[in-house]
Amino acid sequence: MINTLLFDLDGTLINTNELIIASFLDTLNRYYPNKYGREDIIEFIGEPLEVSFNRVDPERVEEMVTQYRKHNIEHHDELVTEYPKVRETIAQLAKEGYRLGIVTTKRRETVIMGLELTGLRPYFETIVTIDDVTNAKPDPEPVQLALKQLKSKPEEAFMVGDSPSDIEAGRRAGTQTVGVAWSIKGEAMIQEAKPDYILHEMTDLLSILRVESKA
Repeated sequence: MINTLLFDLDGTLINTNELIIASFLDTLNRYYPNKYGREDIIEFIGEPLEVSFNRVDPERVEEMVTQYRKHNIEHHDELVTEYPKVRETIAQLAKEGYRLGIVTTKRRETVIMGLELTGLRPYFETIVTIDDVTNAKPDPEPVQLALKQLKSKPEEAFMVGDSPSDIEAGRRAGTQTVGVAWSIKGEAMIQEAKPDYILHEMTDLLSILRVESKA
């Protein structure tokens, strides 16, 4: 029976898409004016910053990451929102006694900012960030660490996310996997990752869990 739910953050619980795109464009236009557009940035979403900027210019990764983070923090609160029905669904899951955790490739500082801005922080017992692991998703290490911290077994857990890396990480860690159809990269992309379930709105998760509890 499922008793543990692990969630990616950006693109799954909170909508940081416009913040991410703006931060990438601000950074890249400082070095390569007019070379990168919105569609180019979407390809970067969901992977660690170092990976993205290494593909752009291996010699400038550190300084570009620094500039990105500066812009990201300065504009965070004006551009971040929660997705519809997220807070009420998470509150209901907590009320029903599910163990809840965050598994993200973000740094802890900005994770906490997002959770506090949207009122979600009190519901999560554990938060695994890029600062806590050697290998980011799609490696299973972050999911495994969250399960360990929650004293949960993989077969008791869902990993919920908006990108193939979330689905792969959960699958490799032994959890069932759940994709969200509101991914900025499109539902078809998350379908191709073959999660066990797909949500079209966050409340769908409650229905899936009720079915699972009767299985």
